[in-house]
Amino acid sequence: MASSVFFRKPPSYFLLLALLITSSAAGNFHQDVYITWGNGRTKILDNGHLLTLSLDKYSGSGFQSKTQYLYGKFDMQLKLVPGNSAGTVTAFYLSSQGAMHDEIDLEFLGNLSGDPCVLHTNVYSQGKGNREQQFYLWFDPSKHFHTYSVLWNPFHIVFYVDGIPIREFKDKESIGVAYPKSQAMRVYGSLWDAEDWATRGGLVKTDWSKEPFVAAFRNYTANGCSWPSSSCKADAWMWQQLDGAGLNKLRWAQKNYMIYNYCTDTKRFPQGPPPECSAR
Repeated sequence: MASSVFFRKPPSYFLLLALLITSSAAGNFHQDVYITWGNGRTKILDNGHLLTLSLDKYSGSGFQSKTQYLYGKFDMQLKLVPGNSAGTVTAFYLSSQGAMHDEIDLEFLGNLSGDPCVLHTNVYSQGKGNREQQFYLWFDPSKHFHTYSVLWNPFHIVFYVDGIPIREFKDKESIGVAYPKSQAMRVYGSLWDAEDWATRGGLVKTDWSKEPFVAAFRNYTANGCSWPSSSCKADAWMWQQLDGAGLNKLRWAQKNYMIYNYCTDTKRFPQGPPPECSAR
């Protein structure tokens, strides 16, 4: 099911053309990523079309994209750790560097066999996060590959599962909410142990008799503006917005599968939710 969109070009269109260049990468991990940690626990297989990460009690593993991007549409197919994966976290995310970094997170929290998987999302801008929303997935993500996507353009950030938008974070700088727009980010993947918080708030620990835990990645596609450069091709994702049909899918996902929303956490924000929560 593909999301519905419409396109518009803002007044800054020609400025963006002069600043950025579009880069499209279509799924060869040998060419697209660096293995960054794990001491051999990351494997690139099938002539570069498949990447696996593994976790044992000594270490997890991870990779990052060779290219940095300032805006883009990023897709990855994942098949998560099967069986009892409690305590583990598989992550697909974008991040810049430094204390004032920007970050866009999709983290898949491990579960006991038969329990639904929790997708934990967050957005950092200028070093400030605390914008968590969590969702149950409506399928078993360890049985088959599914596509997880991030759209990041000057208007909003949208998280997708199999083409269905589940979360939107809009640019609200007009009301004082920082938005990721000036720091280039790389794409990252990782598998690591977070038994102190990942499953039921840390109540369920990692069962190391099940190691190694393995997650698989394939069909990585980055259609983004590489950084640094001098011009930008006006691809559709740069102007992509959700239309009525897309918003209906978003509402469906949030009504049926959202299990935590920082915007409604009155214990955490007794003085009222952050300003972006009520702004339209």
